[in-house]
Amino acid sequence: MALIDTHCHIQDDEYNYDIPAVLDRAKSAGVEKMICIGTDFRTSKLAVDLAEQYSQIYAVIGVHPHETNKEKNDIETLIANKKIVGIGEIGLDYFYLNSPKDIQIKLLKRQLKIAIKHKLPVVFHVRDAFLDFWEIYDEIIKPEDNFRAVLHSYTDDMYNLKEALKRGLFIGVNGISTFTKDNSQIEVFKSIPLDSLVIETDSPYLTPKPFRGTINEPAYCKQIAEFWADLLGRSIIEIEKSTTANANKLFNL
Repeated sequence: MALIDTHCHIQDDEYNYDIPAVLDRAKSAGVEKMICIGTDFRTSKLAVDLAEQYSQIYAVIGVHPHETNKEKNDIETLIANKKIVGIGEIGLDYFYLNSPKDIQIKLLKRQLKIAIKHKLPVVFHVRDAFLDFWEIYDEIIKPEDNFRAVLHSYTDDMYNLKEALKRGLFIGVNGISTFTKDNSQIEVFKSIPLDSLVIETDSPYLTPKPFRGTINEPAYCKQIAEFWADLLGRSIIEIEKSTTANANKLFNL
């Protein structure tokens, strides 16, 4: 196997990961690269620092919609680092409303413009907010931008999947797909084209079966890939080759 974990948070020191051990287990499971995703300035800087230490780790920097109301630092000051491969995770989250909608929208627009300016792909977090999200996306993103992005942890409906695919977005899937009991969600998952699919763990969250109840880590990409091979009726080699090619294309690895 040669898998890529396109979304993890193993850089966050709050979770006390033993990084060398995590990387060894990932290698044994066939996970050759991983993308550490920032959610604010602190975790973005930690992602960059970790990526500088390990060749198989890359960084994506950004301010999560939950953090927009308290974020005081400018992530653009980090962009000069060569291990930064994207902006994220950014977007809109109206489920919890930890930050007011107007502030979320303002920062999403600003970070999208940073991504376009620096020709970097984007990792989107969108929850219960697609109506506003598509309007903002179409306002900011133009065909000449050659824009690349992924909808992280996609669990929404068929309509928004079609809207995402129409705009050429990649779709990130994780452990949720292995344990959801929502049949309509499974039907949406089955409709994701293989050439649009990327695998993520979202470590330390969303641990897949059969490891529920433990801290998630990049090595568990293997279990997610095996689940998707079964779900789509494809070989594990097909899942590996396609999702790895998609991740390399998305992040220009």
